[in-house]
Amino acid sequence: MLWPAILSFVYPPPASVLMTVVAVISTAGVANAGLSEIRGSHLKYSKFWNVSSPCKMEMARVSSWTGMLVLYVPAFLVGAASFWAFPSGDGGLRFLLLRSALTLHFLKRVLEVLLIHKFSGFMAVDSMCSISLSYSVFTATSIYTQHISRGLPDPIIDLTYPGLALFAIGMAGNFYHHLILSRLRSHRSEKEYTVPRGGLFDYVTCPHYLFEIIDFMGISLISQTVYSFAFTIATTIYLMGRSYATRRWYLAKFDDFPRDVKALFPFVY
Repeated sequence: MLWPAILSFVYPPPASVLMTVVAVISTAGVANAGLSEIRGSHLKYSKFWNVSSPCKMEMARVSSWTGMLVLYVPAFLVGAASFWAFPSGDGGLRFLLLRSALTLHFLKRVLEVLLIHKFSGFMAVDSMCSISLSYSVFTATSIYTQHISRGLPDPIIDLTYPGLALFAIGMAGNFYHHLILSRLRSHRSEKEYTVPRGGLFDYVTCPHYLFEIIDFMGISLISQTVYSFAFTIATTIYLMGRSYATRRWYLAKFDDFPRDVKALFPFVY
């Protein structure tokens, strides 16, 4: 009786061995990265690597600005190319909205790198490639899974419009807290770190991650495929690990860091 209840919310998974393998590998890899963050093994970018790693000079690296562009541009191009690969009338409204949401998500990130964020450090090439590949595979797999779900029984409960609302909230909240971070960087020296304040930074260390989770949850509700929900759960695990590591780093570096400020979810975690 469990599967009929699940079908109320998602399309049946397509009968494709390749898609199953891709889905399992991509979601498991993202979730494992989050657990590694908790264990103290970080992807080699941002403050955890730029400040504390003694061996970074020995590794292939690029500037953080270049690395961040490489993270997001391929996924954006995949989303944009889907409008050429699949005509606008092919797949219905849900398919159009999913492709639009994915493309807008990564276009926003590219524009933030170009116009909002301020960078001073470096990113290891191996981390850059693995993250960029993960985003590109997620985008391509989400779109293709939606495409081959045509003809399958529709979910009984249509969550498209709640998904659009969550997607808009997540995009806006993430952008707002990225603005706070960028303005903070403009008032201090490049190598000095300061605990952010304002918005939900007064309650959690990483509100931009919280809104990114809301963003991905919105995409999942628009899509309503098993893969999209699985990847969102994996992304949540990763960002929980990343925010936990950020809070731990703040506690170790700043004696006056408020201990009642949580990592990701206000008053809870």
